[in-house]
Amino acid sequence: MTELLESPVVDRDELEARMATHRRELTGYCYRMLGSSFDAEDAVQDTMVRAWRSLDKLQGPGALRSWLYRIATNVCLDLLDGRKRRALPVDMSDEPFAPVEASLSETLPDGAWVEPALTGSVLGGDPADIAAQRDSVRLAFVAALQVLPPRQRAVLVLREVLRWKADEVAGLLDTSVAAVNSALQRARATLAGHDGKARPGEVDADQAELLAAYVDAFQRYDMAAFVRLLHDDAVQDMPPFAMWLRSADDVVAWMEGPGSGCRGSVLAPVELNGSTAFAQWKPDGAGGWAPFAIQALEVHDGRISRITSFLDTGLFDLFGLPSTPPESLLPG
Repeated sequence: MTELLESPVVDRDELEARMATHRRELTGYCYRMLGSSFDAEDAVQDTMVRAWRSLDKLQGPGALRSWLYRIATNVCLDLLDGRKRRALPVDMSDEPFAPVEASLSETLPDGAWVEPALTGSVLGGDPADIAAQRDSVRLAFVAALQVLPPRQRAVLVLREVLRWKADEVAGLLDTSVAAVNSALQRARATLAGHDGKARPGEVDADQAELLAAYVDAFQRYDMAAFVRLLHDDAVQDMPPFAMWLRSADDVVAWMEGPGSGCRGSVLAPVELNGSTAFAQWKPDGAGGWAPFAIQALEVHDGRISRITSFLDTGLFDLFGLPSTPPESLLPG
C-alpha cells in the first residue's frame, strides 16, 4: 500500500482491488458488532466510501487493513450510539408464550432482533481459519455479543476472535493498553454470566443424518417424527414476533395449530452463521410456493434445542435465494 501512495500516480483499480480483499472480513466484523446482515453490508459500504475520501491519512507499510478496521469500528460505534441492543425474542421476555394464535398479537420494532448472516459473506479465506472462526458467528454467540457495551464488544471481537494484540487494539481505539485489558476482562465476565446463551450449537456436516430427518419430518408434516428430534425443553421463536415457545410439546402444538399453514412447505439448505440452516417456501394457496422463513437451528447432544424462524423475506434477496424453491426439491 505504501508503494501505491508514494507513486506519482495512484492506480485506482489496483487500490480498489486491494481494499476489496478485506471486504468479507470487514463484513464479518461489522456483523458481530451490529447483529444485522443488512446493517453490516451498509457499514462496510460506508467504510469503503470513507476510506476513499481520506486516503491521505493512510501511512506506513501494511497499514491498509488496520486503517480499514479503524474506520469500520468508528462506523459501527456511530450506528450503535443510543441504539437499543438487538436480541432474539427468547432473550427479551422471561416467560414463554402459549402456543395459540393470540400469541402473534405482539411484534417487535424494526431493528430489535439479531439477524442471520450468510456464512460465505462473513467467513472466508483459509479453510483452517474458517473452521476456527465458525463459533464466532454462531447465532447464539452473536446475540450474546449484543449484551456488551459497544466498545467492550469491539475489544472482545478484536482480541479474542480476530486475535489482535492489546497494543494494536489500543491504537485502533485511541486508548491505553490497560484500558483495553480492563474492557476485555469486563466483557468476558459479562458473557460468562449470560446464562450460557453464548454456548455455540453443533450443527455441522456430521449432523447430516439429523438434518435430513428434520427436513423429512417437516416436509411430510409428521409431528410424531418431528418431536423425536427435539429436546424436551426445545425453544422456538419467530422474529419479528415477540412470542417464543419452550418445550417440544408446545412447539408441536403450535405447528399443528396456528402454524399449520406451513404444512406442505419445501425446505432447502443454506449455510448461515457457520452452520446449515434452511430456507422455507410455504404454499401460496394458488398451487405454488412463496418465500416464508429462514430457519436457523441449534443442536446439542444430538437433538435440536432451538429453532429460530426469521420471517423477513427480504433475507431471501440478501442471501441470493430464489423466490420459488428449486424444481429438484419439489414433491413428485
